[in-house]
Amino acid sequence: MWLKPEEILLKNALKLWVTEKGNEYFVLQRRRGYGEGGGGLTGLLVGTLDTMLDSTSKVAPFRILHQTPDSQIYWSIACGGTKEEINQHWEWLEKNLMRTLSVFDSSDDITSFVQGKIRGLIAEEGKVSGVQEDDPEKFREALLRFEKWFDLPQKEKLVTYYSCSYWRGRVPCQGWLYLSTNFLSFYSYLLGSEVKLVVSWNEIWRLEKTSNVILTESIHVLANGEDHYFSMFLHLSETFLIMEQLADYSIKRLFDKETFQEEPSLSDPLQITKRGLETNARNEQFRAFFRLPKEENLLEVYESFLWVPFSHYNTLGKICLSESYLCFASQDGSQCHVIIPMREARHSLKEKMKEQSWNIHFSEYGRGTSMFCTKKTRDLIVRGVPEALRGELWMLFSGAVNDMAINPGYYSEIVDQSLGTSTLATDEIERDLHRSLPEHPAFQSDTGISALRRVLTAYAYRNPKIGYCQAMNILTSVLLLYAKEEEAFWLLVAICERMLPDYFNRRIIGALVDQAVFEELIRMHLTQLTEHMTDLTFFSSVSLSWFLTLFISVLPIESAVNVVDCFFYDGIKAILQLGLAVLDYNMEGLISSNDDAEAVTILSKFFDNVTNKDSPLPQTVQQNSVGNNDKASSLSKVDISDLIKEAYEKYGDMKSEEVERMRKRNKLYVIQTLEDTTKQNVVSGTSPNFHCNILLDNLYALFKRQHFLSCYWTMNSPVLLHHDPSLAYLEQYQLGFHQFRLLFTLLEPWSLCSGNDALFLWAFRLLDENQDGLVNFKEFSLHNIAHLNRLSLYTNRCTHLCLKTALSTGKGKVDLQAYLKQWQDEILKKEESIKDLPRINQAQFIQFSKTLYNLFHGDPEEESLYRAVARVTSLLLRMEEVGRRLQEPTSPQKSTTSPTQAALEGALLDREACSTPERSSDTPSATITLEAGSIPQEVEWSFAFEQILASLLNEPVLVRFFERPVDIQARLDHAKGAQLKAKTNK
Repeated sequence: MWLKPEEILLKNALKLWVTEKGNEYFVLQRRRGYGEGGGGLTGLLVGTLDTMLDSTSKVAPFRILHQTPDSQIYWSIACGGTKEEINQHWEWLEKNLMRTLSVFDSSDDITSFVQGKIRGLIAEEGKVSGVQEDDPEKFREALLRFEKWFDLPQKEKLVTYYSCSYWRGRVPCQGWLYLSTNFLSFYSYLLGSEVKLVVSWNEIWRLEKTSNVILTESIHVLANGEDHYFSMFLHLSETFLIMEQLADYSIKRLFDKETFQEEPSLSDPLQITKRGLETNARNEQFRAFFRLPKEENLLEVYESFLWVPFSHYNTLGKICLSESYLCFASQDGSQCHVIIPMREARHSLKEKMKEQSWNIHFSEYGRGTSMFCTKKTRDLIVRGVPEALRGELWMLFSGAVNDMAINPGYYSEIVDQSLGTSTLATDEIERDLHRSLPEHPAFQSDTGISALRRVLTAYAYRNPKIGYCQAMNILTSVLLLYAKEEEAFWLLVAICERMLPDYFNRRIIGALVDQAVFEELIRMHLTQLTEHMTDLTFFSSVSLSWFLTLFISVLPIESAVNVVDCFFYDGIKAILQLGLAVLDYNMEGLISSNDDAEAVTILSKFFDNVTNKDSPLPQTVQQNSVGNNDKASSLSKVDISDLIKEAYEKYGDMKSEEVERMRKRNKLYVIQTLEDTTKQNVVSGTSPNFHCNILLDNLYALFKRQHFLSCYWTMNSPVLLHHDPSLAYLEQYQLGFHQFRLLFTLLEPWSLCSGNDALFLWAFRLLDENQDGLVNFKEFSLHNIAHLNRLSLYTNRCTHLCLKTALSTGKGKVDLQAYLKQWQDEILKKEESIKDLPRINQAQFIQFSKTLYNLFHGDPEEESLYRAVARVTSLLLRMEEVGRRLQEPTSPQKSTTSPTQAALEGALLDREACSTPERSSDTPSATITLEAGSIPQEVEWSFAFEQILASLLNEPVLVRFFERPVDIQARLDHAKGAQLKAKTNK
């Protein structure tokens, strides 16, 4: 490739380069240790040096230099990985530049002209390749090495690369880490020892920064049960951020194919860059800190001072500007932060702070979205929010007020659109309406129930991917107690889509992730408890309802609303803190418990005795929510304000940023655990046989990877267009026909036969039960179980396949679609019932015979199989002739062989004669030449399936062929190695 002209000193370079040829203006050189005379100690030392110094010479050992006439100054202008490649550049120079250079008088003019020409060539290449990096030249060289070393698919996009050390045991290997869209790759070469590592992002279980005695700072990657450690980074934090983004990107593409549609720099996997990932990370952090809508992106950041009127001093911090908001945060983020919507600035702050509650606070700090949020604000939240202000402050702290402001009239429109719709979600909503806070007066009348119905139905209509799930009714009921109906809707949007992401769906991944974070925090802060209970999965199961309902389902309602106050202010951090405080408060009882049931009882009694002495709710509501346990009433009461205060005092130093990092770290592990569990369930549910389960486990991995290959390098594949996250895992991994054909080729024993295209097509149609143009693992495994279990009907199945292949490629006039549908229904639902199968006519029978010959091609018993088929066809023809004559009226006997039979038997005998051992394997007559049109058509005849099957089973060599065992494990192993290298043809 052409290189940006760079001056070099040839005197020192001669020790590592050998001149191959040259002229007045250019020199072609070869790197020592490569090509003829290469290898040995020189090759090892030079190769090691090139790897350590990130030299392009490792993969491009040839170069061309431009020599300034009458000077010792040389300029590198091209490099090549092979002699053919570098010679093409040399020939181009001789053809296009030599004659032009001879007309210049000045040496400087010659060099300037060459440099300009080379830069022009590089610019043209850049337009074609679309490289968008800060240093395109260096990146092009890195891309060359990446493609040379790892042999990944051509469309794999390299994002960035870093110099680092990879630890193999206690020995570091210095090399280069390459981060691409779908893979983490590492390469090292030291004195002949080559280290190469390729890990798919979706196979990573854990990604974290670690440190120990040997490695002060390193990055730990756990993938496929193996630990990998990388260290000696120049910018470790930057590297880890990019790795985190790529891993998260891969996981999001796994579960939500629309994740990055609104992020232009990340929407196309072929255009992802380091700069785009860094920008996305900054935007996510910005939106999370200030609780802004997902449409907001960080545009500018300025360091500045802000006058704080209540403290009468300037505080240092940063102004963060987005499309619709101007935000300020003090330097450490804890003193104060403020959000100023541009819409209010444009209207000269017309909306004044009107209500006078929290009188001192509002008078000093302001009110509404522009209110200063300080430590004093948190202190007031911990003590509890007044009932009259709860809805307003929930809207403020959650960011829902911004969502509602920028979407005026949206709720009314969506209520009208969803009115009267009937879906699975609406049915579930109706079922749960009267289970939502039934003890509260607000939901003992049709007014409250109708409002709850409208909010839940409107949200299910807005977000069908979530729709409705249990716990949403409980949350929405509490929201309606303190907010208007439209405000409750936007609060629900904030909870489901921003504050508790991935909580309310079939897999509740978000809740499981936070449970894992909670378990990690227990180990960090409650060591006494972990020493007694080494298995913390109990706390994960018992705390699920805490996270899903924000403690509303376990605490009395008058106490739970105080928890919701803290949640809207501090997010999930408040729930984690309170969970730790609950376990700490009950530490003694939990340690002394004998089993999980006793521990659950201890926690249940504790929650029943949490009270709120300041609650204005009616006494009847409080009594109903506490419960009727006499033993519980004898326990000491715990005030919710005291419990929350204790949680903040003991665990309040926990940073929200740290919680988010823990979320990201545990998300990988949780998702991979779900994947592993799902795989085991799918495999065990598909076949009860242990040996089959082992094979299906490998088959599932191949199918899943082929599914992802169809998603990696295209945005419009059928798999993405038809993705339905509501389906079970067993049905979510799907293959279109192209990807199915690639996988089928790797697995099927007949994939190399000459009639394989028709075989692939029919197999795909056969397995595509719902006829959506996609095959999921459930459908795919049904076919492969036939191989794994060696079913007794396997011969019948293979024969069916041959028959159908004949029909799909035959020249007979049949309604093919109707015929294929009839075969599919009969074979998939009742394979043993074959007596009602349709008969095949002359043309179809001829095509059937051809199909059999194609299957046998290349088989060790090919000749015997050909003869057996000839005998079968001859027997069938005679049987048909006899049967037809028996059904005909008595007539004078003429000849025992009809013209039809004679023509077909003659062709078959000719075919058999050509199948003698003496003929060459490439004899042109290796296939049947008989066509339907060559048979006299005076008599129409056909065969029943029973006749064909009986005739085939009468030939042992045919039975052996169809019942021959196939080493499935060997084919799976071969497919695993060959799968990734298969190119995607568009």
